[in-house]
Amino acid sequence: MNAWRGKWAVVTGASSGIGWALAEQLAAGGTHLVLTARRRQRLEELAAKLRAANPINIEVLVADLEQSSAPEEIFAFTESKGIVVDLLVNNAGYGAHGEFHKSDHARQLGMVQVNCAAVVHLTHLFLPGMVGRRCGDILILASTAGFQPVPYNSTYSATKAFDLLFAEALAEEVARYGVRVCALCPGSTATEFGAVAGSPRPAGIRRGQESAEKVARVGLEALAAGKHSVISGFKNRLGVELERLLPRRFVTGAAARLFRPKHLR
Repeated sequence: MNAWRGKWAVVTGASSGIGWALAEQLAAGGTHLVLTARRRQRLEELAAKLRAANPINIEVLVADLEQSSAPEEIFAFTESKGIVVDLLVNNAGYGAHGEFHKSDHARQLGMVQVNCAAVVHLTHLFLPGMVGRRCGDILILASTAGFQPVPYNSTYSATKAFDLLFAEALAEEVARYGVRVCALCPGSTATEFGAVAGSPRPAGIRRGQESAEKVARVGLEALAAGKHSVISGFKNRLGVELERLLPRRFVTGAAARLFRPKHLR
């Protein structure tokens, strides 16, 4: 975690889960932090905890990435503070479980805004400076859901496929400038994500959950090593490889049986 000692990182969605864990591990490695999310109280709580344990500078900015203006606000904040961002962590994101045709369209479009549009926008704002300095890093939170269609989580899995392909393509594109980009693809993780999404957690999935701390460490280590993408966890990697060998319709059907709402079973 020492790769960014003395440098500044922006972490979106830092108020919980993997974002919180990423901030903790970066702080332990001596990275100065700009923490952003919607919940001020949680951000202030995290900032106080990290300041007490680490000799680093921390800035807190409340921003809602469902608002199209939020990426510009985050970028303008760092510019106004004279902060040179060497690491951008596009972590913020959410899902929504259920039948698509019965879902709230605003929530579906908001998911695309946060999971995709905001990622593109923030990356486009911070990347030119990294290219100009010939150094910089971008970590993008994708998911193992991005490797397959997931019925009843259809928009979420599609957004994570976008994040994965965007990160891998961009990584190849900017490597010549000394900039590293990596997509972190966790599977089921012990965070509040599932509860917020309203997604069921079958017993088998709960037993196989990884900790947010483990996922964060895997992502940061892969980014520092120059990997374009990484799947956290041996079982998750094995599952993705097995999916490649099976007919896509079979994989989609299996996912549908796993995530089908109780009232449809």
